[in-house]
Amino acid sequence: MPDDGPSGRKSVVVAVGVLIGSLTAIQSRANGSLATVLGNSLQAAVTSFVVGLVVLGASALVIPGLRRALVRLIDGVRTRAIPRWQLLGGVFGALFIYSQSASVPTIGVALFAVALVSGQNAASLLVDGIGLGPKGRQPVSGYRVASAVMGIVAVVTAVAGRLGGADLSVPLVALCVAAGVGVAFQQATNGRVVASTGEPLVASYVTFAGGALILGLLLAVSSLATDTQLAPLPAWPLWLYLGGIIGALWVAAASWVVGRVGVLSLGLLATAGQLLGALVLDLLLTDVVEVNLVVGVGLALLAVAIAGGPSVVRFRR
Repeated sequence: MPDDGPSGRKSVVVAVGVLIGSLTAIQSRANGSLATVLGNSLQAAVTSFVVGLVVLGASALVIPGLRRALVRLIDGVRTRAIPRWQLLGGVFGALFIYSQSASVPTIGVALFAVALVSGQNAASLLVDGIGLGPKGRQPVSGYRVASAVMGIVAVVTAVAGRLGGADLSVPLVALCVAAGVGVAFQQATNGRVVASTGEPLVASYVTFAGGALILGLLLAVSSLATDTQLAPLPAWPLWLYLGGIIGALWVAAASWVVGRVGVLSLGLLATAGQLLGALVLDLLLTDVVEVNLVVGVGLALLAVAIAGGPSVVRFRR
């Protein structure tokens, strides 16, 4: 991983990046389960976005710095100091949440993770290579390509034992790969928003406001076109609604980290965190640890190190 000042600060960045990943599995399960209960993946995606937007709205009421940052964003867009393409996080966020809700109940979390990381790592090389993210241009090198491939291998290795039970739906897998590509671009655009406003939660606002609007319109059109009645929202269990809350925190944290390590390294850190979180949950809940999951965690952490290039991989004298 690239250097980022004193070792203490680098440790914080790494820890946040790993934490982001550990929350992804919970978010995927919550959104997928909500889609199953409602019987409508699009309605589940809209619900997730609305929950996150409500939480962010409440946050703005009690955090003066967030309100000031939102004003800076609006003024920046109005005066074109902030390009409008930086507001595309909501489009990519909508694609990501919808892919979660639509695919996880059918293909499972394991195959969803493989497809998502494959698209994300490939696109991250391009996004960093053209300098779209807030960290600037990071040329495509052999080390960075190797780290991207290693990240995919890590996920495949970790979930190998769980792939057999998944239903292989090519359209859904393709949707998840496309969502992974979108995640890479979303992280870059949201990182730019944070660099312009100085507040990570503003990136969450952009993502959730745009995503809620897009998916809400799609849900309305779909319901009218098919004359489908929306299912009532369940009052219990409450953890079904964790997806939106986790998503708001995820976007804010990722938007902060990406400005310090770049899009590819953020994705690799999140992958390592997701696998490490699954390992810890397995140990706590089942008291059984799968060897392939342990190997996957090791490969993911190795991928993070390789992304930093020879200065990180080699031992210093």
